[in-house]
Amino acid sequence: MIRFSAAGRRRSPSTSGTGASLTRSTPLRSNARAAAPLTGAPGGSSHPARAGWSFVKPSVIPGFGLTFGYTILYLSLIVLIPIAGLFLKAATTSLEQIVRIATSPRTIKALEVSFGSSLIAALVNVVFGIVVAWVLVRYKFPGRRILDAIVDLPFALPTAVAGIALSTLYAPKGWIGSLFSDKGALWQWWHAQTWLPFGLDEFSLNFKIAYTPTGIVIALIFIGLPFVVRTVQPVLEEFETELEEAAATLGANRWQTITRVILPRLTPAVLTGFALAFARAVGEYGSVIFIAGNLPNISEIAPVLIVIKLEEFDQAGAAVIAGIMLVIAFVMLLVINLIQAWARRRFGNV
Repeated sequence: MIRFSAAGRRRSPSTSGTGASLTRSTPLRSNARAAAPLTGAPGGSSHPARAGWSFVKPSVIPGFGLTFGYTILYLSLIVLIPIAGLFLKAATTSLEQIVRIATSPRTIKALEVSFGSSLIAALVNVVFGIVVAWVLVRYKFPGRRILDAIVDLPFALPTAVAGIALSTLYAPKGWIGSLFSDKGALWQWWHAQTWLPFGLDEFSLNFKIAYTPTGIVIALIFIGLPFVVRTVQPVLEEFETELEEAAATLGANRWQTITRVILPRLTPAVLTGFALAFARAVGEYGSVIFIAGNLPNISEIAPVLIVIKLEEFDQAGAAVIAGIMLVIAFVMLLVINLIQAWARRRFGNV
């Protein structure tokens, strides 16, 4: 308990029953401004600004103004200025030339291959990413930590190395590609079957993976899978198993528990992983050029077409294609973010 003497000094606080006390005394301020309440109180001013004080809402980050300035400077130098330069370069091109470049069959096909392959790869990564994350979180087995480390391998692996490895596997003479090629092991097994009905034994099983859009999708799946796994895995680790037990006690079967309890809680994280995998796939270049074959109107992606335009000293054409690609990617990511925000409001901020 703290006592005050008549002389205006604070006596030492004492602790009852222990005998412990503090001997240092502190003089009280006699300043009237110090005694005046800072906030509205009975008998006091409710406007602290009248006393010459200015109050600013405290910030969580010390020196927020400085850090905010650095953030704006970073966005301006690293992101906004290059994008502005891209559109300014495209703006120097005549409208007729822009339309001609944007509507050329080669440009349209390259954009279709890029965005179509990226969308398919991102959807496949969502399925496989949820399964892999579920296995890593819910199951204990030998080698689990090794599998967990392998998931991050595409992050550290150079994209050119990934492309060479994939082309080695899926090329017509590769380990896996040779199984599907003409006269390959799978082809020989297929034509050796005599029980196939409806003349299926005459069907030529010759499926080419590399140098086709299929190879592009496989490469994009390889580099995009970690994004989904690493966004879903922390949510599964924090997921309350009691919710699953409560659903089971209420009569829900396993499928109902997954679709009505687990997946709704995972939706925001899944959408985040999908957006990251899609964005990574749209801009991928190194791992695709080795397995795509870069055949115009067949397996040529938009980033490769942009590089080809630059090699031909057609900077206006490269800027137009890059601008179209940027606008399409921005709109698609904006839609994904809006859906993600809706999912957070609908299913909770998890």
